Amino acid sequence: MDFKILLEIVLLGIALSMDAFAVSVTDGLTYTDINKKKSFFIAGVFGVMQALMPLIGFWLVEIIARLVGETGGADAGKIMADIVSWVAFALLLFIGGKMLIEGIKDLKKAPEEKEEKKFSFKEVLYFGFATAIDALGTGVALHSDLSTTTTIWLHVSIIMVITFVISLIGLFLGKQIVKLLKGKFEITAIIGGCILIILAVWIILSHYLGI
Repeated sequence: MDFKILLEIVLLGIALSMDAFAVSVTDGLTYTDINKKKSFFIAGVFGVMQALMPLIGFWLVEIIARLVGETGGADAGKIMADIVSWVAFALLLFIGGKMLIEGIKDLKKAPEEKEEKKFSFKEVLYFGFATAIDALGTGVALHSDLSTTTTIWLHVSIIMVITFVISLIGLFLGKQIVKLLKGKFEITAIIGGCILIILAVWIILSHYLGI
């Protein structure tokens, strides 16, 4: 493998990890009990999910192509890419909208009535799935780009490591913003909700406009 191909994989990994970065910033903003162990768990979930989805997309197209031919596999891949983009949009819009509404409501509450948002394993897994599902489309694209099926494993391994590191950076950044806001968690919830809503819109725009 030459340097150019390796650079392309790294750039792909960085591009795919931007969704996870945005959500990890949101987690750092909103979870009040984040520690080192939980940070590594969140980054690990995002990394694994971001690697798993392209792998699933790649092998689904590979299986379909072997069953009905390359044309059928390509058509199925395009349909799947459209569907997963809208699923990711709906999931992130729902989570972001809910977070935004709760943050606005908390602005009107007395300090003693406000509840701090605690770390949730279930929610982290949900976030990981929501941010990575659109990467199924990347797996579809990789199927037509890669010359051998063994190369996909190198791609997803690099994607996983890059996403893990960038997610840790996002969590750190989110926690630093909280310090600047001096623990005003209703504000961080509003910021986090806005980030997720923007991310949802971005996924649709990037899918259809190629940006």
